[in-house]
Amino acid sequence: MKSNQIFRLFILVALALAGCEKANIDVDTTALDGSAIGEVSGVWTKGSTQVIKGDVVIPEGKSLTIEEGVTVLMDTVAKPEFIVKGNLYALGTAENPIKFTVNEFYKTPQKKFGKLWGGILAGPTCEELVLDHTILEYGGSTTSDASTSVKMGLYKAVAGENLPALWFANAKGRLVVQNSIIRNFQEDCTYIEGGRIIFANNMFYTTGVTGGEAMNFKSGCLADIAYNLVYSANTNALKLSNTGDKVPQTHIIAYNNTMVNTGWRRPTAKGGSVWLESTVRADLFNNLFANTRFGVKRDPKKPEDNRSSYSNNWYYGFDQITVDQFQPTGDIVGGKSDVISTVAGANDPKFINYPLNTAVNNADFNTTWDFHLQGNSPALGKGITNFTRHHQGGIIMKNGITYTSPAPSTFVGAYGIKI
Repeated sequence: MKSNQIFRLFILVALALAGCEKANIDVDTTALDGSAIGEVSGVWTKGSTQVIKGDVVIPEGKSLTIEEGVTVLMDTVAKPEFIVKGNLYALGTAENPIKFTVNEFYKTPQKKFGKLWGGILAGPTCEELVLDHTILEYGGSTTSDASTSVKMGLYKAVAGENLPALWFANAKGRLVVQNSIIRNFQEDCTYIEGGRIIFANNMFYTTGVTGGEAMNFKSGCLADIAYNLVYSANTNALKLSNTGDKVPQTHIIAYNNTMVNTGWRRPTAKGGSVWLESTVRADLFNNLFANTRFGVKRDPKKPEDNRSSYSNNWYYGFDQITVDQFQPTGDIVGGKSDVISTVAGANDPKFINYPLNTAVNNADFNTTWDFHLQGNSPALGKGITNFTRHHQGGIIMKNGITYTSPAPSTFVGAYGIKI
């Protein structure tokens, strides 16, 4: 009898130890830190640190929930790819955001454009992905023939591609990125190929060495894009395209966004603020362009859908070169009730704290800057609210959380008066 009890105790201990060894490989509901390589799912618990030692995959049909305050620490030798074939819910808070990052030792000026890990790559079988109060930084490494994404046929599936911070590719899927920061990446911040989408209250900065958009959309997207700040994207803040063969036709509603210094570090035809192409349908309202290269620009050979609409956007240029590029002639698109001056320095939006004479090719972001509007800003009260958003009724996720695109505001840009 006693030997049977000892045997049962031995089995229980062995199972417990096995559970500890596979933590983060299947389901981790402990409060312990962990490490991961290979398949992951379950829960990474509040405040833990998960060390990613190699490529990880959330399998199709499974989910990983990352709770507030988790640090996902990437090995800079392995340069892991974070592949999502199932579902990912990164649910941080303002006080305790989630971080996909690297060791502080590697965050040097020489590494400001990352390349130290891959990106979050969500393939066509990913049904739902949420990044809420999540920071993605110092990634965007270049693929090789040995890359898991290349072997799996994901993203562009070839060697030599610079990975985006986030790729999503399910036109029937649901994608929400809100209250988050994407910074210090080599090229694109996001590359989105379909889905019902909300991008709201995010910040994008210090991205793109020789190319790269903040938000890059292809066919199959129905997206509400609101209250985002984009600072000095190498190319465009928004590249809006219907390229590809997915249904539905991409229709982007972008409103109350602030774009500063975008496009100057890639002085080509596509370097600018908002790029339109390939019959994309775009509605652009209440957006603030400050010292950006161009305003809204179309591809003359593959223009946007003629149902697109533009209104109540605001343009400021510190010097005449910038102002001249805003003017709605040729491929530059002007909108109804847009505020566009022909004079340098006109239409100062009166940010609380940002030197408007900052060099336009500056990619270094100062976190003390404040792009809220002063109480006497002329951009207050110049926005419109009488348009319908795709997801004002909400996107309902399997975990029971509903995400609603924020209502538009009567001020122009991402930030009104600071409260």
